[in-house]
Amino acid sequence: MHFGGKSWGNSTEQRQPRLLERVQTACRQKHFSPKTEKAYVYWIRQFIIFNDKRHPKEMGQKEIEAYLNHLATKRRVSASTQSGALNAIVFLYRDVLNKDLPDLDNLRRIKHYKSIPVVMSKQEVEATFSRMCGTTRLLAELI
Repeated sequence: MHFGGKSWGNSTEQRQPRLLERVQTACRQKHFSPKTEKAYVYWIRQFIIFNDKRHPKEMGQKEIEAYLNHLATKRRVSASTQSGALNAIVFLYRDVLNKDLPDLDNLRRIKHYKSIPVVMSKQEVEATFSRMCGTTRLLAELI
């Protein structure tokens, strides 16, 4: 049926998939887990929103670094979270847009801190036990 210059119903035109749909398709073609796909879509959407909803084709090194540095300094995300966002953006440019990424020289990488276990000295353990008695002390000594 045809109304006022606009075609309704069965159209031979097919719309191009939107960017995030293309990301999902690329993730599935690479057999990524559903969680990875969801995370990549999330980080790419946040990247686009952060940059005033500009298309990633229009953006480059400056916008990528600004977004990842924002995550590190303003949102204070962990190192692994920042790495996840970076991986999603690299995937977007390399596998979806087929565009090489420039070097990200001004990227503030968050340091991975190795946690050091806290161990009590022999004197501290003895002092703790001296303040305990009965079943509580026995259980603590067994541990």
